[in-house]
Amino acid sequence: MLYIENKKRYNSLRGGYITLISVLIVGAVGLSIATSLLLLGLSSSRTSFVNEQSAKARSLSNACVEKALQEIRNSVSYSGGDNFLYSTGSCSYFVTNTGGENREIIASGFVGTISRKTKIEINKINPQIEITTWVEVSDF
Repeated sequence: MLYIENKKRYNSLRGGYITLISVLIVGAVGLSIATSLLLLGLSSSRTSFVNEQSAKARSLSNACVEKALQEIRNSVSYSGGDNFLYSTGSCSYFVTNTGGENREIIASGFVGTISRKTKIEINKINPQIEITTWVEVSDF
């Protein structure tokens, strides 16, 4: 008789251990899912920030190209460069006379640690500036 009572008590305690282990396993799975979602969110946020900086750097590079084109319009013989500092970043350009009416403009836009570079080739200035290539490059 004593044996049967001990067996019943053992079986009833055993059900509690199974429930406890199940709760621990479900908790661990839930914690790992929450951690994964948090890390994915941080990564996505960082990527969005870099993309935004990259777009701003490209805009600044294009702004410097436009300034260089304006300098060429103002003075056909213009060669040289300039730097500009804005609240969002900075940009610089340099115009090279490659002979006759041919010009090459290289411009860079910088926002934080991100830079975007643009190279433009011009083959005609008068009566209108004619751009043959406008390319974003990785390096000059």
